[in-house]
Amino acid sequence: MRIAGADGSAIACGMDRTPLLAHESLDAPIAYRNGRAIEVRHFLRDVAALMGQLPDARHVLNVCSDRYRFTVGLGACLLTGKVSLLPSTHTPEVIRQLQAFAPDVVCLTDQSACDIELPRCQWQERPSAEAATLTLERVPEIPSDQLVAIVFTSGSTGTPLPHQKTWGPLSHCVRSGQPRLGLGGGRWTLVGTVPMQHMFGFESTVLLALLTGNTFIAERPFYPADIGAAIAAAPRPRALITTPIHLRTLLASGIELPALDLLVSATAPLPQELAREAEQRFDAPLIEIYGSTETGQIATRRTTATDAWQLWPGVRLKLEDGIAYAEGGHVEQSTSLCDVIEPLDAEHFILHGRTADLVNVAGKRSSLSYLNAQLNTIPGVTDGAFFWPEGAEEFEGPTGLEGGLTGVARLAAAVVAPSLSAAALIEALRERIDPVFLPRPLLLVERLPRNATGKLPQHALQSLAANGRPTSRAPGP
Repeated sequence: MRIAGADGSAIACGMDRTPLLAHESLDAPIAYRNGRAIEVRHFLRDVAALMGQLPDARHVLNVCSDRYRFTVGLGACLLTGKVSLLPSTHTPEVIRQLQAFAPDVVCLTDQSACDIELPRCQWQERPSAEAATLTLERVPEIPSDQLVAIVFTSGSTGTPLPHQKTWGPLSHCVRSGQPRLGLGGGRWTLVGTVPMQHMFGFESTVLLALLTGNTFIAERPFYPADIGAAIAAAPRPRALITTPIHLRTLLASGIELPALDLLVSATAPLPQELAREAEQRFDAPLIEIYGSTETGQIATRRTTATDAWQLWPGVRLKLEDGIAYAEGGHVEQSTSLCDVIEPLDAEHFILHGRTADLVNVAGKRSSLSYLNAQLNTIPGVTDGAFFWPEGAEEFEGPTGLEGGLTGVARLAAAVVAPSLSAAALIEALRERIDPVFLPRPLLLVERLPRNATGKLPQHALQSLAANGRPTSRAPGP
């Protein structure tokens, strides 16, 4: 069995094909579990074994929670022509929608207690004797036009929508962006807190390792102590791939933090104060990635150094009627962005927030991002978010009556603040935002219904508003 040429070089690929792995030899590590290396030869055996176990179906829902097993599942699907379906959540309603979208879908899981109601393919740590003898003679080359996965928007702005991802643009995105992150040389270990089923986690922990010869840890640590232990066990140089909500929780935990060589954050805007604290605590630079499910990663910035984002190589922005579109590079077609963007030059831009975040109350303008930032700076607030309750209407301005405003509803807010009363929160908000934006109602909750990447799906917020009991209705401005 071999995966390299006689001189040890990687097998060449044609113009329209790209190798699945960029690792130099069978002995190179591709992953670590509990601090122990898993070599490329082991990975190829596992992929071959799983290929023989997958059911005869075109679509596979890969819900493996172990990052290595997920990656083996991805490889087996690629080599059998199957398409991986990657929604960011697995609620019963999402599964029903998924089955309607792809009636033949089967569920690949490494959890014996998996309760997803789909035909199942169970991960086998010890495959059958026949499957265990199967292997691959060389690193497979994947056609550039092969459909790899269908990823789904998170639902943070509405109903999840599917987007097809082909191998050529995916691999081009990862390989062209790798120098921007400084993860060259095939020496890095990636520690990820983000799920592989999310576009950011898919690109930055799985594909980034496969296509640049780096490695990843199999575990996906969640609690701060587990994250710290995973970092400590990862060989250096090592990078933490995470999100603002995970990073904030980790820094607030008070645990001793092992050294890092790089931090990478995405999925939501990262406040500069949090970025500075993270760099100081970990003694490592922090790079923020901007992108979307539709486009993949398209820009980076060093958050502590600049507000300006630098576009991915080959990617361009254009503005039409106030809407920004990304095109070129790995972006397969001109794609509208859901953010207010101010181009600075051909390669740089300023991000002013999501278009859906903009609010206009009584003729005064703000954004949900700004309001959320102010809310979360209040001492005692551990998490919080403003949102429009379902059926809410924005105020249109003064009615001519004393202090009267048109409209029938106001912004709501859900807040986690165990040590604060609703009245104290309102007074603290009065010092930070215009009174017209004070939330009505204000909901004090034990936790916000965030998904695995820290986002707040709209349906979850609306359910919270419908089922929660308002603890305060802010007095009028």
